[in-house]
Amino acid sequence: MGKIIAIANQKGGVGKTTTSVNLAASLGVLEKKVLLIDADPQANASSGLGIDVDAVEIGSYQVLEHTALAKDAIVASNAPNVDVLPAHIDLVAIEIELVDKEEREYMLKKAIIDLKSEYDYILIDCAPSLGLLTLNALTAADSVIIPIQCEYFALEGLGKLLNTIKSVQKIHNEALDIEGLLLTMFDSRLRLSNQVVEEVQKHFSDMVFDTIIQRNVRLGEAPSYGESIINYDVSSKGAVNYLSLAKELIKKNEL
Repeated sequence: MGKIIAIANQKGGVGKTTTSVNLAASLGVLEKKVLLIDADPQANASSGLGIDVDAVEIGSYQVLEHTALAKDAIVASNAPNVDVLPAHIDLVAIEIELVDKEEREYMLKKAIIDLKSEYDYILIDCAPSLGLLTLNALTAADSVIIPIQCEYFALEGLGKLLNTIKSVQKIHNEALDIEGLLLTMFDSRLRLSNQVVEEVQKHFSDMVFDTIIQRNVRLGEAPSYGESIINYDVSSKGAVNYLSLAKELIKKNEL
């Protein structure tokens, strides 16, 4: 039975999509069968794995609307062992369209429940908000990875996200667990980066992944070629970091 992991943080630019794409690709290389669900209207996780977003006819929008089955929306990516349930810009309308529906927070959970037995890991790339899309992802997930940028405002908003997770646990999904806090965009030359790492590790200790994602030019370049960092430059620091994260995640879950 597979594990569903949401990758969420309402702050933009913290490395959510970078983590979703490259963790999926790293798990795939380590011979795990992975499904990446793009639940962000920007659809960067889809294009980041070589999918032509403009050509998507059935995607996460139709799946959340329950006008299409999830299995009919899934496409193969250019990363080994990784499938994608892609997004399209029309996903932006879903929050308005679901607002009157009964059990609107459970739309994604109901749509993907049958897929758990087909994959080792199902990753959900969340939108940078705490709206209905992210709420659907958290309700459907077994756990959540929270990327935190190693910069000044890193911890701002983290309390709000943790409170949202508590609310989801209380009302919609009592089994939801925090998989871990992931420190991203770390630059060892900056005193501030080191201070953020110390603060997060001091306050959250066991909740923080040992792997830290370092700032890396190749990580920024890879999406423009529609490739994960594993495909684009497997010897880069970014690839080494994400492979390390994948191994840590597998080890943690096998324990």
